[in-house]
Amino acid sequence: MSNCVSVVLGQIGWSVTYTTQSICTLKGSTVELTCSYIYPSGTVSTTFWFTKNDAEGNPVSLSDEPDYKGRVTYHRDKKNGHNLKITDLRESDSATYMFRFIADQTRGIYSGDPGVTLSVTDLQVMVTPYSQMLPSKTLTCSTTSCSLTGNPTYTWYINGQSLSWPTSQQYTVWSPKTESYSCAVKGHEDLHSPVVCAQGKECWRVTYTKRRICVLKGSTVDISCSYTHPTSYIEQGSFWFTQKHPVDLSLYPEYAGRVEYNRNTENHHTMIITDLTEKDSAEYKFRLLTTDEGRFSGLPGVMLTDTGK
Repeated sequence: MSNCVSVVLGQIGWSVTYTTQSICTLKGSTVELTCSYIYPSGTVSTTFWFTKNDAEGNPVSLSDEPDYKGRVTYHRDKKNGHNLKITDLRESDSATYMFRFIADQTRGIYSGDPGVTLSVTDLQVMVTPYSQMLPSKTLTCSTTSCSLTGNPTYTWYINGQSLSWPTSQQYTVWSPKTESYSCAVKGHEDLHSPVVCAQGKECWRVTYTKRRICVLKGSTVDISCSYTHPTSYIEQGSFWFTQKHPVDLSLYPEYAGRVEYNRNTENHHTMIITDLTEKDSAEYKFRLLTTDEGRFSGLPGVMLTDTGK
C-alpha cells in the first residue's frame, strides 16, 4: 500500500490527503477510500466523491450516479476526515476517485488531485506442469488484471471443500483426475475463483448463471446452474439448500408449495421460488448426488436479496 500523499494545487492553504494512492481489490467485495482535508477558514457545506464531470464540466457526486445507486455511502467526521464506501464492486467501478469540498468563502471550492486509483479484478486458477517428468500440476491463485493490495493469504478448495492448508498463492496437485479446484482470498471466502479440472476435463463442477440476485417481495425468481461430474459416476439426484449442512429446500415447511425444481437440459438445473418474502433472502447452493457415494456442493452459492419493496 502506498504512503499518504498530500497535494496542494492553486489555492494556498487548501489540500486533500488520501490515505492511499491506489487499491486493487476483488469484484463483489467492499472497499473504503479515505482522505482528510484542510482549508484556511469558513465552514464546509458540501463534501462528496466523484470520478467524472457533467456536460458543463462540474464534478458529479457518486451518490447521484445511477451505476452506484444503493452501493455508495459517505461518512464525514469532525476532524475533517471523509470516507467513501462502495459495496458489491464491479469491474466497471475501476476508475480514479477524487474528493471535493465546498466552503462558504470566496473561491471556496477544492478538488483533491490526483485522487485514488481503484482497480477491480477477478480471481482465477492457473494450471501449469510441476515437472515434465511427473504427472503433477502447480495451481496458482492469480488475479486477472492487477495485484491485490496488501499481502493476502489464500484458501484452497477441493471439490468445494476448503483446506486448512496451504495459505500461499500456489498449490501442488498430486491427486486423481476427477477432483476440481478453486481458490479464494481469506476474508473474502464468498468470492471463489471459477473451478478448474487440474488433471483433466472430467471433474466435479457447478457454475451458477448469476451469483447475486435482487428481487421484489411477492415476485418469482429462477436460480439456475450448470454442472459436470466424472463420467464414472451416474447421477442419482440433486437439490438446492441454504443451511451449512445440505438438506433439500423443498422439505422445509416455509417453502412448501413455493419451490419447484426443473432439469431443463442435460447438466442444467433451475430452482423456481414463488411468492417471495424477506425471509427468503439467503445464499442458495446446488447439491449433486451420484453413485458410489458421490456428493458435490457448488460453493459459494447464489446470494438472493428480497428488497421488500
